[in-house]
Amino acid sequence: MMLPPLNALRAFEAAARLTSISRAGDELHVTHAAISHQIRHLETWLERRLMQRSGRGISLTPAGLDYYRIVTGALATIATATTNLRRDHDPRAITVGCIPSIAARWLVPALPDFFAVHPETNVRIVYARAEERFDEENLDVLITLGEDHSAGLNCGLLFSRANKPVTSPHYLATHSGLLAKEGIARSDLLHDETTDAWSEWFRKAEVTPPKRLRGPVFQDFNMLATALVAGHGVALCPVQVFSQEIRRGDLVVMSDIATLEDKGYYIISRTPRRKMVTSFVDWFSGLCAAGSMSATT
Repeated sequence: MMLPPLNALRAFEAAARLTSISRAGDELHVTHAAISHQIRHLETWLERRLMQRSGRGISLTPAGLDYYRIVTGALATIATATTNLRRDHDPRAITVGCIPSIAARWLVPALPDFFAVHPETNVRIVYARAEERFDEENLDVLITLGEDHSAGLNCGLLFSRANKPVTSPHYLATHSGLLAKEGIARSDLLHDETTDAWSEWFRKAEVTPPKRLRGPVFQDFNMLATALVAGHGVALCPVQVFSQEIRRGDLVVMSDIATLEDKGYYIISRTPRRKMVTSFVDWFSGLCAAGSMSATT
């Protein structure tokens, strides 16, 4: 079996995927010089030029691009097989990382429906941070904010992140003029982590914002949601994620002007997938798609 030096192959794949010698070094925990040395070693072994400098970065030669496409797929397959062997657990068990906003509204309430169809599956739910990267050594599925374009991953869109002003019916009934966008500027604003989101919304709505964007700032989105439903003010929320509260009448959308329309919440898994992982991904994707559709009809 004619195999190239494997350390050099890993260095080449990482540099090609990340289009950066330095970032490849960071990922593999070695120096910039070590990555460059390994790539030169591989090129010498193959007797072909694989990479060249392009401005301040690197680019692949035609031969390098063809080789990368094969190498990255092969390494992804090896990584998946290795991970499955190392886990040493029941093949019917899956571990799902999920951000709290999706877990509380969609995943946890619906789990009994999944178990009714797949009673043999054991599901472990763990906490995930927003925009967390997929960790194949510890997760089978990741439900998070944003995509992951790494090789060997499958990303499916669950919800748009389009944010619109939302409040409770009680707050709306006790504060006049809020359905006009200028009235929103006079309301009690609730903030998710920073005040930046409201600044962007006022800019897009072409409304002069308050001189100071006052109001509580919540580090956890579920705490903001609790304050919102309790009638404490107005918040910018991803309306598809909150479609159930809106449909029940717990919350009211106050304007069609939205921000972050190009962002989304995704379900991420490694390919190829085990049968139980595929069953879970298909089930949850279908659940979210049906919920989003019913919210718009």
